[in-house]
Amino acid sequence: MADEPPSKTPLKPPVAPPHEGGQGAVVAEKKAVRTKPPGLYQVVMLNDDYTPMEFVVMVLQHFFQRDLETATHIMLKIHHEGRAVCGVYPKDVAATKVELVLAAARRDGHPLQCIMEAA
Repeated sequence: MADEPPSKTPLKPPVAPPHEGGQGAVVAEKKAVRTKPPGLYQVVMLNDDYTPMEFVVMVLQHFFQRDLETATHIMLKIHHEGRAVCGVYPKDVAATKVELVLAAARRDGHPLQCIMEAA
């Protein structure tokens, strides 16, 4: 057995010569792979009894690009209902916005809470 030459394994599947009309040819089909779009997350601000309403409006304008009227409406919803959605974003954008809001609140000494939830 040690004296037998090693058998050669073909590297490519056999393909019929062109004169045989393609019978016996191997064709590999590529399936289309569909990727799901990234999941979206809601950035939610929570009410507290200490953060000034003006600060919440400023945060909504600065970090969420809301006009004064829309920012005031969202702030009032937070005040009356205890929470409100500030925006819906891909996960990394939502996480960044949450961190920016929390950093701004801490910098100004406010206990404002901002979280993200799957949309």
